[in-house]
Amino acid sequence: MKQLIDMAAGRTPVDTLITNCKVVDVFNQTLVDGPLAIGNGKVIGFGDYEAREVIDAEGGVVIPGLIDSHVHIESSAITPPQFSRVVLPHGTTTIIADPHEIANVCGLDGIRFMLDASKDLPLNVKVMLPSCVPATPFEESGARLLADDLAELINHPNVLGVGEVMDFPSVINGDDNMLAKVKLALDNGFVADGHSPGLSGQALQAYAMSGIKTDHECSTVEDMIARIRLGMYVQIREGSACKDLVTLVQGVNANNARRCLFCTDDREPKDIFEDGHVNKNLRVAVEEGLDPITAVTIGSLNAAECYGLKSKGAIAPGYDADIVIVNDLKAFAARRVFCAGQEVARNGEMLVGIKDYTSDTVLNTVNIAPVSESHFDLPLTTRKARAIGVCPGGVLTDAVEVDVQANGEGLFDARLNSGLNKLAVIERHKASGNLSVAILANYGLKGGAIATTVSHDSHNIVVVGDNDADMVMAVKHVETIGGGFVLVKEGRVVGDLPLPVAGLMSDKPAEEVAARMGELLAMAKDEFGINADIQPLMTLVFMSLPVIPALKLTSNGLFDVTQFSFTETCMAD
Repeated sequence: MKQLIDMAAGRTPVDTLITNCKVVDVFNQTLVDGPLAIGNGKVIGFGDYEAREVIDAEGGVVIPGLIDSHVHIESSAITPPQFSRVVLPHGTTTIIADPHEIANVCGLDGIRFMLDASKDLPLNVKVMLPSCVPATPFEESGARLLADDLAELINHPNVLGVGEVMDFPSVINGDDNMLAKVKLALDNGFVADGHSPGLSGQALQAYAMSGIKTDHECSTVEDMIARIRLGMYVQIREGSACKDLVTLVQGVNANNARRCLFCTDDREPKDIFEDGHVNKNLRVAVEEGLDPITAVTIGSLNAAECYGLKSKGAIAPGYDADIVIVNDLKAFAARRVFCAGQEVARNGEMLVGIKDYTSDTVLNTVNIAPVSESHFDLPLTTRKARAIGVCPGGVLTDAVEVDVQANGEGLFDARLNSGLNKLAVIERHKASGNLSVAILANYGLKGGAIATTVSHDSHNIVVVGDNDADMVMAVKHVETIGGGFVLVKEGRVVGDLPLPVAGLMSDKPAEEVAARMGELLAMAKDEFGINADIQPLMTLVFMSLPVIPALKLTSNGLFDVTQFSFTETCMAD
């Protein structure tokens, strides 16, 4: 403290002085003139100081390092070190990560892997302990975590609370096991994150009564206002599949902006390389009419205050020198990025080396019973059926009624039913042999199959296709590569992306993963005829998530999320 005070008083030189700049003051919601002094990893103050290094910002604007308030690193298909390399050049210096994807596969070993892989990174990675492993009692995941299990890690220095509570019916109904997890966070002075799509009225109030503090599942301004009214923070999401920002930012105003945060939730590395990370949220928000300094505040100070990060989110004496020099407050292109006073990225390139991290505890996780074409039989006893209807631009699905035609054996054949595909989910953790089949509408795949071990949140194998032979081939190949994405067309594997780390993440560099993912996306759209209005891979991985309405498929059967119960495919004529 004395060293910092001596620097601030001008008695000793500061480490770095940034000149020729404006600085965003998130407390007064204004711009102030530089220079800006930093030392010992902290912001020292404003004005002329003697410095060991002087950096000319060339008329740029200095903003606080950006904070992603809710992200699943695993959904980027890269490990924490590689994720750090991707987001830091875009000005994200802190993330609140929820590792419930890998926890659903590997349990506490998965959480420990993410903590260990993140501990020496320049990116400040804070972790929320997953509350829903499995996401619901109706799924088969690789692990089951109770409050006592999570308590083993609650005092880890990089843990900030309990992750999104997706099983909202258990909260509303007062389930002891679920409430114990929320209580674990609150009793330790931490945050319990929320997930409550479609909740309103007394049900939403009961959910908020538990002490859950945030929600990233708002899809309308009315949803957002309702949650802010109940004292919650709303995380405005802009991911690869879920894009709620343009809608929600219309409801942000001077009165409620301080209860809003930005998050990405799930964003692929290709999208980050091309469009940015949290800085994209700021850019789009400003394009939609939000005041730029308000946008910066939402992307920094608000998240820091919500999660108790007292030294982050602002540029003022004593705050961590996590700062970004951007060209302007429109594009938010990060010119230079500093973490704890060290410049880590410049003009989109990393300046510091980052070591990869591996562990045998999260490898070899695909374990399935033998699969043959007959396992995908879907008998049709009527001419009307329930189908999972894919909705563009998000992960919500419709429960649609479709007319269906059976083949000569009384089975569903996608090639006889235009616009429909067959969807299957296969348990992949304990080789139980459990497998369920349903009908998928509005996906549009023709002439092949796509399989993946990435399927929120239990991460069983999901496969979609228009013929059983290609579906079997896709499943067997995804097992062979230890998990990932596989595209099969007319009896031939035409593309894959191995994800050997828990069947969720690659052990390759981010650039290689992004390029390969881009190739698969292009192939899926160009050669498989998939609906141009949807993201073919990220959309597929949400088709087994039984906490997002309206109809989903688990390895145990077709699930009606609105009723929170299983249902049948065939309907009365």
